[in-house]
Amino acid sequence: MTSVRRWALLATYIGVGVLVTPRIVQSHHTQPQTISSADQSQTQHHHHKQLEISANQATPTIELVVHPDQVQGWNLELKVTNFNFAPAQVNSASKTSEGHAHLYINDKKVTRLYGNWYYLSELPSGSNTLKVTLNSNGHESLVHRGQPISDTEVIQVAPQP
Repeated sequence: MTSVRRWALLATYIGVGVLVTPRIVQSHHTQPQTISSADQSQTQHHHHKQLEISANQATPTIELVVHPDQVQGWNLELKVTNFNFAPAQVNSASKTSEGHAHLYINDKKVTRLYGNWYYLSELPSGSNTLKVTLNSNGHESLVHRGQPISDTEVIQVAPQP
């Protein structure tokens, strides 16, 4: 087994453990600060900041499409416009047109997404809210007219017998 495959299996195992842990998590997010793309070079790396898309720039969009997997779980498809996933540029200077996405399940950040597809193997029974946000290389949330660029879907999971 290759080391890449071992890491993928470990990441899947850890991800599943996080997803099925039955506990209530309260969000620790504070009111984010908004910065303009002109001010981005002076910002520090902080997960609570936002990067506003200026009026003269093409506004990125994201659509979350949930496809039930034929065997188990769900395949999440991220359809984006005016945005490129740039995993090699993470933690570098922020641009409004490239970066990564964040996946939240029931208001808890689960992972970063560096591409258009993600396999989600399990969710707890009941109603589960999946949210994806677009984020710059410097981890700021991308916003347009003060609103985060995001999409949300709700998945109902039947209890297991």
